[in-house]
Amino acid sequence: MEGFSLKDKVIIVTGGTGILGDAFIKGIVKAGGTVGILGRNETIANQRADAVNAAGGKAIALIADVLNEEQLIAARTKVLDKFGRIDGLVNGAGGNMPEAIVQPGSDIFNMNMEGLRSVVDLNLWGTIIPTQIFGAAMGKTSKGSIVNISSMAPQGVITKVLGYSIAKAAIDMYNKWFAVEAALRHGDKIRMNAIAPGFFLTEQNRTLLTNPDGSYTERGKLVMQNTPYKRFGQPEELIGALIYLLSEESNFVTGTILNVDGGFSVFSGV
Repeated sequence: MEGFSLKDKVIIVTGGTGILGDAFIKGIVKAGGTVGILGRNETIANQRADAVNAAGGKAIALIADVLNEEQLIAARTKVLDKFGRIDGLVNGAGGNMPEAIVQPGSDIFNMNMEGLRSVVDLNLWGTIIPTQIFGAAMGKTSKGSIVNISSMAPQGVITKVLGYSIAKAAIDMYNKWFAVEAALRHGDKIRMNAIAPGFFLTEQNRTLLTNPDGSYTERGKLVMQNTPYKRFGQPEELIGALIYLLSEESNFVTGTILNVDGGFSVFSGV
């Protein structure tokens, strides 16, 4: 396992103040990496950075909105001034919003356009814009790796979440497109891949999938029915795939989407 080290690598994690972001940060630090914890919640970003540094790791809090280029450029400058390099980017920012949920009884010819647009912006442009900013600093001192977060949503229709599904489908194409274009211009210096999580409980989907007492909603039961493992994923179960894609063990891997889903994507339900 020594080859999966992130020693001396500086990795930016957007969405670093979320539930999955927390697992990503801990995994990167455990693998020896230095992490830039990027998010809008200054309190949580600082708490997580302080915890990493207090335990002997290296982390820096980066307060920025993934849709704000000026804030992202300032964050990039802060990282380069402190560490002198950027070797990886995890585009972890994303998720759904209540106003973008298309309920079963609603009129599909009268959907909330602003809600849908907001979710597409967060997930799609919240991946592309940070890649533009932080990717520009990669490949100079070592090989750079960008990891996007896909979903089960582009692999088959998941009801209610139209905006989220559109955005993640676009990310899947962007993941392939950018991987090819980066390779044609920079050889193996910069690669891009994605992880497609199955169903993990996050701030955005918890009330859709579980009741206050922890039991499954009807939607949660349907997820269980179509997940051969018959459980939700644990955030820590994404770390192995993430470290592989960030490490130099994946030097010849680009444009791929790695499912971490308990079998959801391959199960027909029969």
